[in-house]
Amino acid sequence: MKNFSDHRITNIARLISVLFVFLVLSCRSTKVQSVTDSNDPKLQWWQEDKFGMFLHWGLYSQAAGEWKGKRYKGNEHFMIYEKLSLKEYGSLADDFNPTLFSAEEWVLAAKNAGMKYIVFTTKHHDGFAMYNSANNDYNIVEKTPFKRDPIKELAAACKKHDLKLGLYYSLGRDWEDPDVPTNWPTKGGRSNLVDFPNEDIKDLGKYIERKVKPQIRELLTEYGPIGVLWFDTPELLTKEQSADLLKMIRNLQPDCIVNNRIGNGLGDYKVSEQQIAANAVALPWESCITMSKGWGYNRYDNDWKSPELLVRQLVEVVSKGGNLLLNVGPNGKGEFPAPATERLKAMGQWMKINHEAIYDTHPWAVTSEQVSDATLSNAVVHDAEGDVTSKVVLPDVYFTAKGKVVYVIARSWKSALLSVQSMKTGTYPVKSVDMLGVSKKIKWDQKHDALTITMPTNLQQDIPVYVFKVTLK
Repeated sequence: MKNFSDHRITNIARLISVLFVFLVLSCRSTKVQSVTDSNDPKLQWWQEDKFGMFLHWGLYSQAAGEWKGKRYKGNEHFMIYEKLSLKEYGSLADDFNPTLFSAEEWVLAAKNAGMKYIVFTTKHHDGFAMYNSANNDYNIVEKTPFKRDPIKELAAACKKHDLKLGLYYSLGRDWEDPDVPTNWPTKGGRSNLVDFPNEDIKDLGKYIERKVKPQIRELLTEYGPIGVLWFDTPELLTKEQSADLLKMIRNLQPDCIVNNRIGNGLGDYKVSEQQIAANAVALPWESCITMSKGWGYNRYDNDWKSPELLVRQLVEVVSKGGNLLLNVGPNGKGEFPAPATERLKAMGQWMKINHEAIYDTHPWAVTSEQVSDATLSNAVVHDAEGDVTSKVVLPDVYFTAKGKVVYVIARSWKSALLSVQSMKTGTYPVKSVDMLGVSKKIKWDQKHDALTITMPTNLQQDIPVYVFKVTLK
């Protein structure tokens, strides 16, 4: 009996051990797939880099805000807003010949602005592929006089200049395919009802198998390492469909990260479109924001944010633990609009001086002080023109951190003194204070009510967002 009991106990112990391992592995698998793990090794480069460029470029860039001599509604969504047929809209391809496109210039513009990765639109909601898709001839190589593959050239330029290449793909909206129903804001609200009016006969699974999976396979097998797959509008995908697609991606490129718009709670990080989180967020997140009003190029869009406002937004996003993906909409010739180029250069000059307060930092114990521009985090974002970020420009202070260093970032500061209440005596003892980009000694004093910093005179920075490097004891 004793030997039998020992044997039974041993078997029970082994069973418990196996169950324990199974549970751990199951939890680990779920954790990787859901937006819950800020320590996932795949995300390390992305969380360190902080700043990327979004590129919205397609047939809508050729139209540039006008159709048959009239200004249209919906910007890059105007095919749906204007109720155009696929044949009508597709006629834009006949004249789309962006001979001024230079992947080298685009990538260098991003790099010189301080950006570390780009995300290029491979297929927007119109269903037109901006690369040489063997799966579907509705693409830039087969249908336009341009006959070149922009992704191939961008991949080479990114590799040359050490930027990560990310790819955008419209998932649950495709106006070229007959099997894509939508439900936003109502049934069929973002579907091509001109060519495919019956929502009830559409089979999303057929579209996924016929177009989505083959094109994602192309993107992940023909252009080298892809840093990010940036999905949009999951719409009516089921959890099984999202999980199946994610499994395929993991098999093809295990290190490629995926945003949460693959749908159904899956993905590696969360997207906040045209918004900035109200507070610091512990989970990985990214804010994608436009420089002007819309995503795609529009000749009538002259509502450009100032370089100062754009730097303010970068600082706010990073201080709250996020990444900023800042959009540029190239025109039909393949050029960046002049206002975008000017702003990228200005941000680049600021980043040359202050980049260490951005890259590889994390939120500090305090996010901000004296904040003047309330985040509009509950405002409604529309899919065509929906920037609800604050445009108020008033003095305030934000913080980022790295090790024993806290970066005190004074946005739009004009006063001679900077008073940091969060760093009073007894809370965070200060060892030294330096100012990025300024070689001379900075005057400071830490007392019971605040850390007081005297602003240097004759500052030469064009953008009045100043960074003080505070080293703690």
